[in-house]
Amino acid sequence: MLGLQHKEKLKFIDFKSPVTWIATWGGSGFISPASGTWGTLAGLPFGIGLMMVGGPIALLIGLAIVIPLGLWASKHFEIMARDKDSGMIVIDEVAGLWIALLPAVLTSWSVAAAFLLFRFFDVLKPYPISWIDKKMQGAFSIMGDDLMAGIYAAIVLIGLQYVGFAS
Repeated sequence: MLGLQHKEKLKFIDFKSPVTWIATWGGSGFISPASGTWGTLAGLPFGIGLMMVGGPIALLIGLAIVIPLGLWASKHFEIMARDKDSGMIVIDEVAGLWIALLPAVLTSWSVAAAFLLFRFFDVLKPYPISWIDKKMQGAFSIMGDDLMAGIYAAIVLIGLQYVGFAS
């Protein structure tokens, strides 16, 4: 379901452009409310698939592809949609989630903890996530705050695993 905030911007979007489908992670960014959560959910099966194929190494390879692609697509989508840090851009959530999944193991608890911790830090935005979100511009702001939220989530997940939770 498209929210009103998205419907207004749709008239500017070129649905034939790969930028649209990359930035919105296959269109999941068009779902609202909570497009960030939907985008994170849409990135989860790919993250789990990478974990199954090659663990953290496969996730790192995926990140090496998704981060530069996300920087490129979010820059161009922001211009196309005429919307600064558009909520429809969710490739940043995918990258952040994949960072959060780096220390995870393939159990429901561990994957759920990575997902929830990432969403927690992405929404709460403790420093320096909030600084990145407010002070940086363009694609680096769009991607950077979610990458940092993923790092925070990964660190907390490692701590939880150390004390016997989320493994």
